Amino acid sequence: MFSKSKTSERIDAEQREQYDYARRRVKQKKRLMQHFIFFLAGSILLIIINPVLGIGKDFFIQNWFAWAILVWALFFLVHVFNVFILNKFMGKEWENQQVEKLKAKQEARIRELEKDVTKEVLSAEVKKKKAQDQQQTPGAL
Repeated sequence: MFSKSKTSERIDAEQREQYDYARRRVKQKKRLMQHFIFFLAGSILLIIINPVLGIGKDFFIQNWFAWAILVWALFFLVHVFNVFILNKFMGKEWENQQVEKLKAKQEARIRELEKDVTKEVLSAEVKKKKAQDQQQTPGAL
């Protein structure tokens, strides 16, 4: 009555893991939205600064602000790719699958090593028994 069973502890741990994963995903999406807002505000600012203040007339590139916005848009697209596409393919489920594959490989390797050790122990016991038999037979004659 007062003690918790192992199944409820496991469910709590799984729920906690799901909660942490959901919290991380929300944080990623929040940062992406912040990046988008800064991108829009910065782009508008760059477009306004160029003709109004006349910044960039001395540059060798006439529409420098357009190139700056394009580079920034590239960084934003990389961020979008990371949050929505890369995380989908290499998210929590993918990590769990990779861990399970590695565990299966390790278990197979351990079984193989156990077989090798068993064979070596048996062969050593057979050799020891043969040596004992050989020692006993010459003395009996």
